[in-house]
Amino acid sequence: QVQLVESGGGLVQAGGSLRLSCAASGRILSDSVMGWFRQAPGKEREFVAGITWANGRTYYTDSVKGRFTISRDNAKNTVYLQMNSLKPEDTAVYYCAADRGWVPGLNAKSYDYWGQGTQVTVSS
Repeated sequence: QVQLVESGGGLVQAGGSLRLSCAASGRILSDSVMGWFRQAPGKEREFVAGITWANGRTYYTDSVKGRFTISRDNAKNTVYLQMNSLKPEDTAVYYCAADRGWVPGLNAKSYDYWGQGTQVTVSS
């Protein structure tokens, strides 16, 4: 069993930065992947970024490439999402998720464990 707790959301002006954290309790197995998803009002939950726990390989959706960076700290069992050059369209609730596997899935339904979410609001 894995529990995930996100933190770091907030209100920021366009062009600003935020760093989200996802602390995992329980055992993160070496063949696990971690993902960040987001969900805006009236929209489906969408994949933002993912990382393979064993080798640190990262994956991003096109709209955040070059602006967001996902990373992990094995010792702290924590995954981060550094978000720079934020845009109003990045406004959403951001969720951390965990799954078994070697490549992060793009479909939220494939993930077994979820955090409670953290609100990110970008003002124009």
